[in-house]
Amino acid sequence: MKQEVVPVEIRGILPANTGVAIFVGNDEKVFIIQVEHNMGVVIGMFLRDQPKERPLTHDLMNHIFSGFGITVERVVITELKNSTYYARLILQQQNELGRKIVELDARPSDCLALATAQKRPVYVTRKLFDSVEDMSEVLARMNEGGSESDPT
Repeated sequence: MKQEVVPVEIRGILPANTGVAIFVGNDEKVFIIQVEHNMGVVIGMFLRDQPKERPLTHDLMNHIFSGFGITVERVVITELKNSTYYARLILQQQNELGRKIVELDARPSDCLALATAQKRPVYVTRKLFDSVEDMSEVLARMNEGGSESDPT
């Protein structure tokens, strides 16, 4: 059964005590996904197209994907259980034998990093989107205060 999804994007990144708050959403609503500090830095680097001295893990994954003709088709953040978000990474492989789609369980932080690196779409299931707390006002206050919340 297919679930209805809502397109979202990363609207801001804010360092926090326990890692990094990634503000994800659209014009309707924004919510926060907490990620490890290093993942927040990596996602920020991909958002800014910042060059890296050496390939990071997600760069390596993208190079491997490229070598096998695999692209990130899309990412779907699917649910929230016990304060943990879950996501699906949808990959597509296209070659002389045809087209294959693979859907994998993955951490939202890894999904966001890979989708951001490849400039691919991110979605949230409608059920999850409707259930999360809207943090748009918090993001707006941060932007007014000059915090580094602009992902670009």
